[in-house]
Amino acid sequence: MAAPALVALAHGSRDPRSSATITALVEEVRAMRPDLRIEPAFLELSRPSFTTVIDRLVKAGHEEIVVVPLLLTDAFHAKVDVPSVVAEAQARHQGVKIQATDVLGLETRFLEVLDVRLRAALKQARVRELDALVLAAAGSSDPLANQAVARLARVWGTHHRLPVVAAYASSAPPATGEAVRQFRAEGRRHIAVASLFLAPGLLPDRAAELALEAGAVAVSDPLGAHPEVARTVLARYAVGAVELVPV
Repeated sequence: MAAPALVALAHGSRDPRSSATITALVEEVRAMRPDLRIEPAFLELSRPSFTTVIDRLVKAGHEEIVVVPLLLTDAFHAKVDVPSVVAEAQARHQGVKIQATDVLGLETRFLEVLDVRLRAALKQARVRELDALVLAAAGSSDPLANQAVARLARVWGTHHRLPVVAAYASSAPPATGEAVRQFRAEGRRHIAVASLFLAPGLLPDRAAELALEAGAVAVSDPLGAHPEVARTVLARYAVGAVELVPV
């Protein structure tokens, strides 16, 4: 029996760089598991839609599908949007098993990816020393999601033995610019910002713009199609595939 298909479900963006990054990430996952049928899909704003991809897989004969939400926090999209589209797809294809997994989340292994991206930004900016860090994330109206980002920021700061603060592009304070200005008010001048976003888009761009205006010496690119992210997608898939098996 064929292994369940994997749908990597991203939010979507009007920014073409976002869908290109998700496509590149899916290609990275496919390279690790060429035996699997793996497809990208989007909740909104980008194509293909989740409905289109599910219909395509069912038409191709797949009777088991694992959906991995490409989301970094367990907030509104994870709690409302993903269950809604999965339930709708399941209702339309009652003979097919569709299992959504946990979101990618904020794995500590992603700190390695943050470091890779930040080193590249520092090299480009010709910066060799730092005295503070800002971890920039999307932000959410869900306080638990923001607290998860703050916890990861503390772990990251401990690793580098530098003061660090979490900042948000929307829905929660502080904004990246505010975080940078606060460090500067303390006398710190070499402040770098790491982008805890999966792909480029409006929010990462805005966070970077505000940080640089406030005096940040460098802002990293989002996590992107890094092998550690791809391995996390497959880890979530493995759990979802097991959950499809009847007890």
